Amino acid sequence: MQINSSSEFNHPNSSRDCFESGLQSVLYRLYRTIERDRLVWKTVNDLRDSLQVNRVVLYYFYDRWHGQVTFEALSSPEYSILGSTGADDCFNDEYAGLYLAGRVRAINDIETEPITDCHRNFLRDLRVRANLVVPVLIPKGLWGLLVAHHCEEPRVWLRSHVELMQQGANTLVTAPSIFNS
Repeated sequence: MQINSSSEFNHPNSSRDCFESGLQSVLYRLYRTIERDRLVWKTVNDLRDSLQVNRVVLYYFYDRWHGQVTFEALSSPEYSILGSTGADDCFNDEYAGLYLAGRVRAINDIETEPITDCHRNFLRDLRVRANLVVPVLIPKGLWGLLVAHHCEEPRVWLRSHVELMQQGANTLVTAPSIFNS
């Protein structure tokens, strides 16, 4: 067994320096994650309170058109869909392309709106009666969808509601912890 001299540990490229550099990197990523999570949590809660809806969620895309609900603000715990992965069969390149182009989708009543059966059944399974969806777009593409759900009855979405959701999405994409992700 060889014992290394203490001078080896003081070398600029020593394992201690690598450890400290790695630790700094981990701490920075942790800080950015906490910063991002706090911003998203505040945004969805503020939107839910302002819109007076049952649920506002962030659907985050972790892979090409595959994602899940990573944040939610609820009027009651019974409306939780946290972790829901969505209807992957319904969301395809066509729909993604629309949201990449900035599409905003407001559905006042899923029972009367001309939508696909796949989409209608998916929304029914989530107990949604009306929804409002805005894209969260970063330079790399579609980062996620900010979605408001009204569960009890139809809801007429006003221009002010759409603008509020768009402001929420803009708040998210201007944050360095999201913009650079």
